[in-house]
Amino acid sequence: MKWPSSRADLLSMLAENKQTWDIIVIGGGITGAGILLEAARRGLKVLLVEQKDFAWGTSSRSSKLVHGGLRYIKEGKFFLTRDSVRERQQLMQSAEGLVEPQSFAFADYQGRKPGRWLFAVGLIIYDFLAGLRGKHYFSAQDFQMLAPHIPAADLKGGSCYLDAKTDDARLVLRVLQEARGAGATALNYLAVTKLNYEDGQASAVVLQDALNEQSYQVKAKVIINATGAWADGLRQQQGASARLRPLRGSHLLFPGWRLPVAQAVSLMHPRDGRPVFVYPWEGVSLVGTTDVDHGADMQKEVAITVEEVAYLMEAMDFQFPQLQLRQEDVIASYAGIRPVIDTGKADPSKEGRDHAIWLEKGLLTVTGGKLTTFRLIAQDALKHISHLFPDHQPDHKVSKLFAQPADLSQEYQLNQTQKSRLQGHYGESAAEIVKIAQAGELDTIPGTLTMWVELRWAARSEAVEHLEDLLLRRTRLGLLSRRGGLALLPRIRAICQPELQWTDERWENEQASYLQLWNRYYALPSSQHQPE
Repeated sequence: MKWPSSRADLLSMLAENKQTWDIIVIGGGITGAGILLEAARRGLKVLLVEQKDFAWGTSSRSSKLVHGGLRYIKEGKFFLTRDSVRERQQLMQSAEGLVEPQSFAFADYQGRKPGRWLFAVGLIIYDFLAGLRGKHYFSAQDFQMLAPHIPAADLKGGSCYLDAKTDDARLVLRVLQEARGAGATALNYLAVTKLNYEDGQASAVVLQDALNEQSYQVKAKVIINATGAWADGLRQQQGASARLRPLRGSHLLFPGWRLPVAQAVSLMHPRDGRPVFVYPWEGVSLVGTTDVDHGADMQKEVAITVEEVAYLMEAMDFQFPQLQLRQEDVIASYAGIRPVIDTGKADPSKEGRDHAIWLEKGLLTVTGGKLTTFRLIAQDALKHISHLFPDHQPDHKVSKLFAQPADLSQEYQLNQTQKSRLQGHYGESAAEIVKIAQAGELDTIPGTLTMWVELRWAARSEAVEHLEDLLLRRTRLGLLSRRGGLALLPRIRAICQPELQWTDERWENEQASYLQLWNRYYALPSSQHQPE
């Protein structure tokens, strides 16, 4: 399903102020997208605005894991774990090809924590809450078949358990697609510059188009602040005190052949005992994550630091010493900011990951929480304002999160993996994508799982306003290919420039800006040059 009308048409609608909105959602990440979908399915008139691109913030820079929160069991948060694993299962069923199972392997070494039996109890509870049963522990010989390249000395065996992974930015776009199908409206590059009030309650927003600087004022019955780690910004405009603790999580990406893992391999970092993992993602191997306070300007891009690179490389050297990985092997890096509620703990990793909802002067702020539970967070948010919409059902349960994807059974030029990918990533639009493919565009781009036609579709139909939107969020080629996909750019230009209707000058400017951005924030940092 394409965007329902052009950006210009949607902005004209805002300028004419003919539409009466029930809800305005501020923030185009997974939380905002989830609220948009749940509200639209209730029949509410809802508008989402995002100051940058959809999924620009945390929701394209997460660890890509749709997990139930195994560590929450240790903290006694059984209900949170239960809700998470159930949502994980629902997502794997509803978005097969986008949210996929991922087995995790955890080695059991003599003298290392956690011990076999303590870990086994946690896994039994974890599977029970998800309605699953399976073998968890394997002998040293069998475990080395599951996780080759780990040290054999002192290896007693190892445990395996099931979670899931996704392309987080594509998950946001799929939720937005479903929301538009239900009648919602969403616009990127439209920033909220001011909240207006009536009788002391937020009743309207002043919007500024980042592309042409035109302003609009739009009213709604309710305004929802779903800006994640940036949520305190709007709250502090009202005089509220900050309640969030922005934490940075950084990651490295290696070629799959250089760091070969079939299972996800988890370990406790030798320096501080924090969990670190590596797993196969989109044709590469993803390593993460760090968990440090982020004190930099929240409006600027975030990047991995020299210290974080060293931390993650140390973990890989510890777990895979025979591979002798070097920084030169890294394809790309990325970092994101987590919206964590500040409870004053000294160790950032000890802060809870629960979501929070605050209603202040008519502004409903929704922040925190996990990627996995975005739908439950959205439903909880809407419960807080259900009294304002008595004619709409407060709890709109659906048997499936997403609509049935297009039927590709007759597309014989695709293999089953490609069919599943298109159906999961694009839902009802999957068949149309196959139809627009030109010669060779159903081929997979080397080193990735992405097909060339996905670039054409994104440029034609998915509100791409800058080249970085195309290469960092609509597709992930900027993370999956060396130097941000520099060698691919001539063919990408041939496919996408006509679809985007960009002049040669516009393309060249966009390409220069993208490469500058990539080199500054997605390449490995040097000790001489650190991002501000």
